[in-house]
Amino acid sequence: MEILRYAAFTTDPAGGNPAGVVLDATGADDAEMLRIAADLGYSESAFLIPKKDGRFEVRYFSPLAEVPFCGHATIASATAYAERHGPGLLRFDTRSGPVDVSTEAAPDGTTTATLVSPRPRTEPLADDDLAALLSALGWDRHDLDPALPPRVAFAGAWHPIVAAATRQRLADLDYDFARLGALMARRDWTTVDLVWRESPTVFHARNPFPPGGVVEDPATGAAAAALGGYLRELRLVDPPVTVTVHQGHDLGRPSLLRVGIPAEAGTGIAVTGTAVVLAG
Repeated sequence: MEILRYAAFTTDPAGGNPAGVVLDATGADDAEMLRIAADLGYSESAFLIPKKDGRFEVRYFSPLAEVPFCGHATIASATAYAERHGPGLLRFDTRSGPVDVSTEAAPDGTTTATLVSPRPRTEPLADDDLAALLSALGWDRHDLDPALPPRVAFAGAWHPIVAAATRQRLADLDYDFARLGALMARRDWTTVDLVWRESPTVFHARNPFPPGGVVEDPATGAAAAALGGYLRELRLVDPPVTVTVHQGHDLGRPSLLRVGIPAEAGTGIAVTGTAVVLAG
């Protein structure tokens, strides 16, 4: 298998979220895919099994386990495919359902990819779970933005969405890795989407990812899609609208995600970004 390395949601190899990409993983078993993901050490790697007519079965692995869906590895995979075969529409069959990904090439050679998430949904975050989550983060309820109530949101994977009242609270992140990881494992949460709202359509985000063995994701497309569904369902934006998410700045790997939120309830959320090759 040819193993590719890309950083997603950036045009600079020093930014974005690195992902491993295998465009043809035909014949690889779970153990081999997990071994490759662990060897790479990125938060996730994507393994594509070609089918017919632009369809692919796609598996996503962190260094520790398989995850149902990963946005940044999807953007990276679509970009890698477009650079070799030309832009167009790809259909990914993921463990969370079908995901369409379209790519476009700009005159300067930059490829932009847009995924449309599985059907999003939002559920209440139980008081006990919120208390345990805040305790693991070292936060309390006074640190939260009352205009953005905590919820658990899905758009391919489940993420608690917790909004900080200030940018400083978001920047000062030093959590209990083991405690948060144990809570997330019990609840089947993929990352925790910590956000701060700069303006009605501009957010900053950080995503702890202890279930994957990663302290923090520099860019999380699945969480951005879940945030889009959350904002629409709670009527915190006026769709159709595009929301910008800045992530990775506190890690020194700045990332930019654009989240397209359609007006129709239940429709998939579009997440757009670029990706760039990393040196092997």
